[in-house]
This record gives sequence, structure tokens and C-alpha cells, in this order.
Amino acid sequence: MPLVAGVDTSTQSCKVVIRDAATGTLLRSGRAPHPDGTEIHPDHWWRAFQEAAAAAGGLADVAAIAVGGQQHGMVCLDEAGEVVRPALLWNDTRSAGAAEDLILELGHGDRAAGAAAWAAATGSVPVASLTLTKLRWLAEHEPANAARVAAVCLPHDWLSWRLAGHGPTSQGGDGALDALVTDRSDASGTAYFDAVANAYRPDLLALGFGRSDVILPRVAGPAEALATTPAGVPIGPGAGDNAAAALGLGLAPGEVSVSLGTSGVAAAVCDAPVADPSGQVNGFADATGRFLPLGCTLNASRVLDAAAGLLGVDYAGLDQLALAAAPGAGGVVLVPYFEGERTPNKPFSTAALHGLTLANVTPANVARAAVEGMLCAQADSLDALRALGVAIDRVLLIGGGAQSAAVRALAAGLLGPAPVEIPATGEYVADGAARQAAWVLSGAATPPTWPLAIAATCEGPLTPEVRAKYSAVRDLTWNRP
Repeated sequence: MPLVAGVDTSTQSCKVVIRDAATGTLLRSGRAPHPDGTEIHPDHWWRAFQEAAAAAGGLADVAAIAVGGQQHGMVCLDEAGEVVRPALLWNDTRSAGAAEDLILELGHGDRAAGAAAWAAATGSVPVASLTLTKLRWLAEHEPANAARVAAVCLPHDWLSWRLAGHGPTSQGGDGALDALVTDRSDASGTAYFDAVANAYRPDLLALGFGRSDVILPRVAGPAEALATTPAGVPIGPGAGDNAAAALGLGLAPGEVSVSLGTSGVAAAVCDAPVADPSGQVNGFADATGRFLPLGCTLNASRVLDAAAGLLGVDYAGLDQLALAAAPGAGGVVLVPYFEGERTPNKPFSTAALHGLTLANVTPANVARAAVEGMLCAQADSLDALRALGVAIDRVLLIGGGAQSAAVRALAAGLLGPAPVEIPATGEYVADGAARQAAWVLSGAATPPTWPLAIAATCEGPLTPEVRAKYSAVRDLTWNRP
């Protein structure tokens, strides 16, 4: 049977999986790291991809390939295809002020009207994560670089472009900017694309960047081969990481994935679009022609990293401590906004411990509060989805944070009442890209059906009192630059 490759070019690393196109069986995989930071030169992504592909045994026997990638990252190219400046990633919050300005400008000074107008136009209210806010920041703070920009694309667009044999002229490439291609899911996270009309909004691009004469990637269809590699292998349209993960999970209406990685993402697949003027939910598109409303927090599994570091324990030790404490952590509450926050929109906030007394300030309570705080933040995203009429009949908990024993023990109580299940460990963004590649290869109307293995079901009573204490202090965090 033919083999397909799926690529996940994420914030922290590049992963490549090789799967059987018909069954989805994993045959090989490879991984290579990306540098830390909130800005990075895209050349690092290309080198990491090559390393990860080699670690996966190479691509010589692959019949199709597709790329899933971190959303929103601003990749600016000049007329020769050269990268103008290091890409600003989704978790770079320097454009928070620009986001607020854009809301006010579209509302002619009325923030509520502006937020509603943005939600209606693009499905999302601008926050620092979205690409357009970064373009505004570039125009205001680096005008010389802004003037050089001939094309704007996203991380997965750029890597697909390189896969197709294109590149900057300084590296022997053709600089073919008109060969840039994206997909509907990733385009929907830019704040200058209307996923309902499937069209760019040059007026919003001009509002944010001051000009709309830049080349934007063509938006490919869900199962379209956008190009081939120099070896003749078809390249799928790819997807934003959240849409790719939904495809990898085979997410259906009524199901929500909660991903605990660098970020925390609660995403649902819907047949109809949503628009949330509050900005809690982004109305993105999925990778199949439907919609992908989601709430995203900047802080997820690294909350556990911070707590483990503070307490001087490893992950197993953190789990042991957290499970030794009672629900509610003796009154200790952690609001985990270590890197600012996106949902809710508090880009300048910091994390805070509340409710400390001489009696309750124990390692076990602090560990428990870290796990509860991280899960409460995700539960807030689920509530925001429900408020928009999104059905939640099943929660699939994925990502590195889902491997924590304490997270598994507490998840049902905080993310319920829908059942919470843990799929088998997998690289679901790369898996979704591989499934898309198989779809392209098949020429069928729908993606191939690949089985999803469930490793565990989370159990436990609901703990609304924990949510209530968290909600009581959540909005007390500082949020000024």
C-alpha cells in the first residue's frame, strides 16, 4: 500500500510521521528541535524538517506529503523570496497594543462595536496572536522592513513552498512568490480572511498594514494537491495546527479536543460558523470545509513545568504531590498566566497564587493548585464554546500535559460533565497532515477513515467548588504593560 508523510512544524520542534495511506498505521517517525523564543528565522524550520525527515527514514518511498503548522506566525518575504526579518510567532505578545488599536479603529472609537465588526468579518476579535496585529506592529516599529515586504505567508505555507522546490534567490531558489499556497484553516487565523466567504479582506489588510499590495498565498481546497516536490510527490494544502489535529483525531460535531501543549486549545468541528464579539472564541475554519471554533490559552503544559521547577520535583513527583492534596488545594488557587494570556485577553498579566495561609502553603497544595488552575483555564474555554451553542458530548484530551497522572485524575471533575477520554499518545498534528496527504492521494470526496485508539477514560465527580474559587480570583490578575 502507498505511504504518506505528515509534518508538524510547531513552536518547539518539527515532527514527521510516515503512515500507511489506507489504514493509518504508523510505520516510522522523526523529530528535530526548533530554537526557543517568540521569533525565529524560517530557515530553522527548513533545517529541522530535513533532520526530522532523515530521522524518519527519509521520504523516498512516500507517495504524498502535507504540512501542519503553528498558526498565525508572520513570515514576510521580499521580492526575491528572502525573509525580511525573523518570523513573529503566535505567542509573541508585543503586538497587543496594535490589536487594541485595530479594534477601536474598525469601531470608529467604540470598542464594543469594533469587536463585533471584527467577529462578523473574520470570525475573530484581534489579539496579539493574530497575524494582522503583527503586521501593524511591523509597520509602526520597523518601517524599513515593512517597506521591503512583497509577500506575507504563514509557517506552514512557507515550508510547503520550500518543499515544492521554491526558495530565496540567495540560496539558488526562484523566489516565486506567486507559488505560495495556504489552506482555509490557516488563512482563517490571520484576521484578514473571511472563512464564510472563503476570501481575503484586502480592506482589513490595508487597515492593519497600511497597504494591501502584498502577495498573499492562494487558498487551496481541502484535498487539493497544491504542487509537487522536485521528486514529483504531491503536496497537500496543509493546515493550521489545530485544524490538522482535529483531522488527525477524526473530530466530528459534538466532539471537542482539549490539547495541553505549549498552548491550551479547546477546539470543536461545526457545520456552521460562529462569531464571538467577546473574543473568547475564535471562529476559525477546519481542514475539511467546515468550521473550527476554538478557545486558546497561552499557558498549558508549561504550567506543570513551572510548578515542578518551583517544587524541585520531576513530573512524577508533581503528580504524587498534587494527588496527595484535597480538591480545592486547601484554598490555594493558581491563576496560571505565566506568559500573559490570550483567552481571556490579558497579554500583560502574570501568574498569581491566591489564598495562601500559614496552614495551607504546602508543596502538595501548590502542586494541586497548578493542575487545577491549568484545567480551570481550559474549562473556561469549554464554557465559552457552549455559550455559542457548540454541542459538547465528548472531550478528547491530548498533548503532553494529558500524560500527567494528576491531570487525568482531575480532568473529569473540571472538564465535565461530558465524558473525558484520552486517545493513545500520538503526534496528532502530523497525523492529521498525513491523513490529508492520503486524502489527496485517494481523490475521494472525504478523508480516509483511520481508527482512533482510546487509551483511558477519565473518571471522578464534578468539582464545581474548585471552578467557583478559580473564577472568583481569575480576573484579579495585573494586565498592564
